[in-house]
Amino acid sequence: MYKNLINGRLVEGKGKEFTVYNPENGKAIASLNGLNQEQTEEVLNAANDAFKTWSQLSLNEREKYILKFADVIESHKDKIVELLIEESGKTYGNACEDYHMLPDCLRYYIAEARAAKDEIIPDYDNKHINMIIKKPLGVVVGYLAWNFPLLNVGYKLGPILASGCTCIIKPSSQTPLSTLYIGELAIEAGIPAGVINIVTGDDNVVGTILNESKIPQMITLIGSSFTGRKIMQQAATSIKHYSLELGGSAPVIIAKDADVEKAATCVVNGKTGNAGQVCVAPNRIFVHKDIKERFLEKATDMLSDIAYGSGKYEAPGIHMQPMSSMKAVENMESLVKDAVEKGAVLVCGGKRLDREGYFFEPTILTGITKDMRVYKEEIFGPIIAISDMDDSDDLAVLANDTEYGLAAYLYTSSLDMGLSLSRKIDAGDVCVNEPCFCYNLPHGGCKQSGIGKDCSTFSLDEYYYIQRISIALKEN
Repeated sequence: MYKNLINGRLVEGKGKEFTVYNPENGKAIASLNGLNQEQTEEVLNAANDAFKTWSQLSLNEREKYILKFADVIESHKDKIVELLIEESGKTYGNACEDYHMLPDCLRYYIAEARAAKDEIIPDYDNKHINMIIKKPLGVVVGYLAWNFPLLNVGYKLGPILASGCTCIIKPSSQTPLSTLYIGELAIEAGIPAGVINIVTGDDNVVGTILNESKIPQMITLIGSSFTGRKIMQQAATSIKHYSLELGGSAPVIIAKDADVEKAATCVVNGKTGNAGQVCVAPNRIFVHKDIKERFLEKATDMLSDIAYGSGKYEAPGIHMQPMSSMKAVENMESLVKDAVEKGAVLVCGGKRLDREGYFFEPTILTGITKDMRVYKEEIFGPIIAISDMDDSDDLAVLANDTEYGLAAYLYTSSLDMGLSLSRKIDAGDVCVNEPCFCYNLPHGGCKQSGIGKDCSTFSLDEYYYIQRISIALKEN
């Protein structure tokens, strides 16, 4: 169990050993070996060889493989969700949502590929027929984040397989188990050898070799801005395409005419869901001073009766899972300490739980200023950092006061403000009056939040290159 998928075979790694822990109790649940240099080079060649045949299959043929793969995945739902909960500490509902994105994306993207149309470009002299066709790029290396393992797989495998590309998928070493199991299911579904390869290993070995190789035509990542920059530096051995969904510091503008209860509910849910470990989670919360007390009252009331744990639960209210690691918990403590020392007010929370596992209390801080780390950094945890604002503030300037540009949120009853301010905010996703994310909606950032898109037909387009064919017409 927990073997790498290389060229249609389940293979034990020969590289460095690493351990996977259950965040709910901090106990080791698996030890496995990643790939060594020789195995990494083997997987590159396998994906490259498989591309020659997979890319030539008709859409009808690829669809049969992809839909069967989705069916096989769904037949193993219980096992997949169980692994997700164990390695990530997710609640059952969160794990199910994460899981469902994989079969949903597989089906969505092959349908989008079938709906795509080639084009004819007019010839100004009537001497040629000019055709535009889309051709798959080639081998894709995909790096996945630990916070939503199967959603990440779906975002990548969906367009990769539908477009005719082949891939090497490298899940995070914190949460590799469910993704490795998907590799087993790829064999069960009859996916041709080498089309999907799922591997683990030391980034300094496996990651470096994959990045520096001239075989991949595209590298895609869901991860930090630091990692994105490092990958681009290493991959400069050849010209490659990139799709990088990187860090974020989502601003939340809550105007004085906002539905305060709804805004507070959305912020709290965004900060407690997945323990706030979401790239689009609200980060810098700007609340108009006239409604601040009402906002705080609602938010603190929601956080007053939190239940902690992973897996299934029946009690109503907010149930919050652990953080990913003790290092993540310690970072939350450090962020709170920094803010309080610089003048922030700790309204509630602010410390780790006195129990096993990696649990941290959801926290509200007010009086946040620009010199505090919670303002400047991506928090990636359950800290609600609130700054006051009033009618004199330039809201677009507040929202854009960051190197990131992934998601942003605006709460207002004014349609004019919703439309005008949204256009001034530098972010790939702007949601007005509630978060809205789905696999058919483009998702990606600007500035240091990355390039390219996940989700939607815009993502699928990135896995093709455009070929023009001009055919001379016979003169009469």
